Amino acid sequence: MALPELSLQFVYARLAWALVLAALVIGLWPASWRLPRRALGAIVAACLLLMALPGAASPAWHLGLAFQYPSGLLAGLCVVMLHARWRRAPGPVPAALPVPLAALLAVAGVLLYLDAFGLIAGGYYYGGFGGRAALAAVLLAGACAVAAARGRFSLQAGAILGALALFSFARLPSGNLWDALIDPLLWGWALVALAGAALRVLRIRLLRPADRAAAAGEAELPALQPAGAEQISSNKE
Repeated sequence: MALPELSLQFVYARLAWALVLAALVIGLWPASWRLPRRALGAIVAACLLLMALPGAASPAWHLGLAFQYPSGLLAGLCVVMLHARWRRAPGPVPAALPVPLAALLAVAGVLLYLDAFGLIAGGYYYGGFGGRAALAAVLLAGACAVAAARGRFSLQAGAILGALALFSFARLPSGNLWDALIDPLLWGWALVALAGAALRVLRIRLLRPADRAAAAGEAELPALQPAGAEQISSNKE
């Protein structure tokens, strides 16, 4: 079992929490309002400076006591969200966490929590430290590379590849594969995304048939639009 260097963990925690905070602040900004790039850059810079404060003066210190480290995937998805706002492409902003990925994360989180509570004895979390974790990382990286090559959620696949690279080359954030791919905040985000998708489907089913098609189109664009569509719109620009 190889653990990351403490100095790398310190730098990673500050940077990752800054990305999470910036994405949260910008996410509160309505997507229909175009946030100026200067304002977006100022928010990111302010979050970086705030998290870089020494010792207990940094919010990262207190967040680390409660949540340890953000997963590499959470940090990567926050970068995806910030990138979407920076591009300011016409049309709705695609979801950083699409429903298929949210479903996988939700199921994985349930298994890990049931294992941690002793309701099932699978030892799934501790398996993330063993040699099988390296093999799983290679297989998952290959699947993400194929998905990105086919244009299926390429930005999200890139975020997963980035998390796997941090785990493989620097053992970040904790030396455990699961900690690189999921954390309590990301699991909660996945549950909220699934609940929102379920509510949209329920609302569509309750509408009249004449309004159902239009509502379905509005619901699918932000949540299920493949990341490849972003590349098409950027080429047009």
